[in-house]
Amino acid sequence: MLFFAITDKGRIRESNQDYVFASDTDAGALKNLFIVADGMGGHLAGEYASEQSVHVVLDEVRKKEKKEPVPILESAIKAANRRIYEEASGDPGKYGMGTTMVAATFFDGHLYVANVGDSRLYVMKDNELTQVTRDHSVVQELIKNGSIDKDSEIYREKKHVITRAVGAEKEVRIDIFDVPFDDIDQVLLCTDGLTNMVDDTAIGDILSGDNKVKQKAENLVELALENGGEDNITVLLIDIREDM
Repeated sequence: MLFFAITDKGRIRESNQDYVFASDTDAGALKNLFIVADGMGGHLAGEYASEQSVHVVLDEVRKKEKKEPVPILESAIKAANRRIYEEASGDPGKYGMGTTMVAATFFDGHLYVANVGDSRLYVMKDNELTQVTRDHSVVQELIKNGSIDKDSEIYREKKHVITRAVGAEKEVRIDIFDVPFDDIDQVLLCTDGLTNMVDDTAIGDILSGDNKVKQKAENLVELALENGGEDNITVLLIDIREDM
């Protein structure tokens, strides 16, 4: 596989609260690990929450001797949640901090995905883009029950309000997804700085093009910037059809 990660603070934000990690070398029992996180809170607290959460996850994963990826990911994210929650509760300067997190690993013919918040994971197969994760956000719940649509003013006003985050509460609820390897050509992990600026059709058009992974990832960020760049933008793109 070939992968490339890029992050940009965008045109509006003064700092970048996103954090990305990508590795195809062993991390404990996992042979590879890919993580995207989008921090929230005061700008220093948001940066700290995303970076620290990823570091805790990495430390926990590297300790695990179990061979099952789902328990490994779940226990590592729960450990990160405890760390961020405890620090936010004990330090007024970090009060209210938290982070989204989407983490993925290829293991024994499957892609296993863990998600909290509204950062997303998509898969591309035969030029068809599919969102695997479900956004934990106010607007997603309203869309799900038919109260609003994506063209509504409420959607534009509330699209950044999430209902789950690592560190926001004492216990964290984690969604887990299992995608068979045969159903994947490319994998995209990203923050909402991309998806709020670039719709799925445009994302699919870029991923279905002939460019290499690096150029596709850069093109996604460039398009988000062209469309306003209202938030930090992070893209991690993996093509399992290509070799290093």
